[in-house]
Amino acid sequence: MSLLKKLGLAALSGLLFTLAWPRDGFAPLIFIAFVPLLLISYDLKKSKAKTMQITLFAYIAFVIWNALTTYWVWFSSPPGGVAAIVLLSLFFTIVYTAFQFTYKYLPGNWGLLSLPVYWIAFEKFHLGWDLTWPWLTLGNVFSEYYTWIQWYEYTGVFGGTTWVFVINILVFIALLKFDKANVKKAIAPVFIAVTLIAIPVVLSIVRYTGYTEKSKPINVLVVQPNIDPYNEKFSSGTYVQQTQKFINLAQPLLDSTVDYVIGPETALSAGIEEDYISEYTEVKLLRKMLNASPHALLVTGASTYRFYKKWETPSETARKDKQQGYYFDHYNTALQIDSAKDVQYSHKSKLVPGVERMPTWAAFLEEFAIDLGGMSGSLGRDTLQHVFEDKATGFKIAPSICYESVYGEYMGGFVNKGAELIFIITNDGWWGNTPGHRQHCSYARLRAIESRRSIARSANTGISCFVNQRGDISQATEYWVPAAIKQTINANSELTFYTLHGDYIARVCNWLLLGFLGWAIGLRVMVWRNRKKVKVN
Repeated sequence: MSLLKKLGLAALSGLLFTLAWPRDGFAPLIFIAFVPLLLISYDLKKSKAKTMQITLFAYIAFVIWNALTTYWVWFSSPPGGVAAIVLLSLFFTIVYTAFQFTYKYLPGNWGLLSLPVYWIAFEKFHLGWDLTWPWLTLGNVFSEYYTWIQWYEYTGVFGGTTWVFVINILVFIALLKFDKANVKKAIAPVFIAVTLIAIPVVLSIVRYTGYTEKSKPINVLVVQPNIDPYNEKFSSGTYVQQTQKFINLAQPLLDSTVDYVIGPETALSAGIEEDYISEYTEVKLLRKMLNASPHALLVTGASTYRFYKKWETPSETARKDKQQGYYFDHYNTALQIDSAKDVQYSHKSKLVPGVERMPTWAAFLEEFAIDLGGMSGSLGRDTLQHVFEDKATGFKIAPSICYESVYGEYMGGFVNKGAELIFIITNDGWWGNTPGHRQHCSYARLRAIESRRSIARSANTGISCFVNQRGDISQATEYWVPAAIKQTINANSELTFYTLHGDYIARVCNWLLLGFLGWAIGLRVMVWRNRKKVKVN
């Protein structure tokens, strides 16, 4: 295979990934997206080329995919956008190179099985470390084809990733077996691939059409204030005016039937000291608004901070006031406020790398930090999920801040703690009117299906909406338009298999990874020893 042909196949893989991705992509293309790369891998294996020769071609494919799918990060920070694309493409390339090493030495098609194992193990790892950016988790690709993946309530997104690889490998094997003189050789893997696409889709559609939500109505009012995050939101002279705009949008729909009012991430952007929250003018105005429905609760976002007492040990993210000598932490916070005195807090746990958290070992990346306004740098965070509870009824909800909603097992932690609804509060206006905010909204469907929880989504600058337990989106607002929407959604207390067991597919792959890698290294050592004996003889 010529170099030009290999480069063309690598570029083709990158384009297929891109053309499959939501929201405007044709998801079935993902079932053949790895095939061009696998053809390169096969050629390198057959020619006994060095493993590292795959690196260039894999990197080209993954850069194209990352750049064309998440280019919108550039709009918040050109250096940060470049860093995100370069690094994630590098991580994918390392995973694929490890597969190439295994594929080279394992007999038959055994090496092919290592690709989904290595990839899923990385996707799981990528959910938890400091540079986490799981936007391109392969299972996310079906968020617009959600009627196909109702079985995510059993597998989560890693079931989707597994599905993608199984079909790609079968198509690849079919191509290798294809012979013009004997077409029948390719029929078996093609038949299996078609069957393994059709059966999950048919079963999913049956589940979708037959699923009925239990009637447990909760009336929710969602507000989309549409505050410009660059020129207005964090301007100190407009905090009260922003709150009044929020109230003006909510009041026409707020009556005694409303149970919850939802506001977006950092709707209270002034920087609120948590010990004195009730003294802030903005909070007083919001509580006055709730008098129209005294039993209603307000769930909204805020920029908050707290000071450490002299006897308290500061967290690793605490900052020191050099003049006063005290330590304090900033937080990206979700608040639940009632019309009287009660306030509940949930600090964002899944912090955005380079914006809200920068690990000390990656200090050299500070120059690439994405400036999204407000409080940047390492923020404080919660280590455990905190559900919000209605003290009068015991009813619980899950507050999800920004892209915490992209983490399936993490959101399942709220549900396991009793949450019967999910409220997503976000501010997706940093990237302009690009696919970024549309992809983020689409991913909410995956959480609804995994947990069978209805979702209310409040975005500062769109898209705000409601998502039912099947993944259907309703009342989606337009981008950059102030809005308020109200709907009755059903709560659910039942736990799905996925919620109970989390990312079990990924945990299995972590163990299989050790087996495949150990097997490949063992065979590589044997080859090296045999070569050494030949030279000696």
